[in-house]
Amino acid sequence: MGSGSGSFLKVLVKNLDVLAGPIVSLAYPLYASVRAIETKSAVDDQQWLTYWVLYSFITLFELTFAPIIEWLPFWSYGKLFFNCWLVLPYFNGAAHVYVHFVRPMVVNQQIVNIWYVPGKDESNRPDDVISAAQRYIEQNGSKAFETLVSKFKASNTRRSILEEVEVERRARAERESEARDENPFFNQNY
Repeated sequence: MGSGSGSFLKVLVKNLDVLAGPIVSLAYPLYASVRAIETKSAVDDQQWLTYWVLYSFITLFELTFAPIIEWLPFWSYGKLFFNCWLVLPYFNGAAHVYVHFVRPMVVNQQIVNIWYVPGKDESNRPDDVISAAQRYIEQNGSKAFETLVSKFKASNTRRSILEEVEVERRARAERESEARDENPFFNQNY
């Protein structure tokens, strides 16, 4: 009986990536995504939407480079640990990767958009932002332009996902401490 349980543990350890991979990569994120949809918080929505974007990038990478990945013996374990880092709320890896890698590539205006197809009639469109700003100043004056820019700056103060997560954590901790203070059955010495 001792050797049977030992061999079972060996099989379990050897196939850890096969057993835990779908749970970490699909089952838990699916459950957390459904819960995030049901809450009013935008932070968890961003976390799980970001995770699914990164998961699709990983899947596309695997599909593209499958012949090369087959030669890497630790790929499945590396992917499992990376997905744990992305998924677990303690690390907020998905938000970190999005803020530091994906968002700068997508939001950065210096990247050439290969999907842009110009329309047939673009004679009335400005060539770029600077020429449009110059035309606006010519038509309305520099004071009106400064007012427009200040309104735009005031309306676009947006925090990053990591900042939103931290604010959400603080609010949750504050709610929990208030609940403990209000609960007559809570004993701090317990």
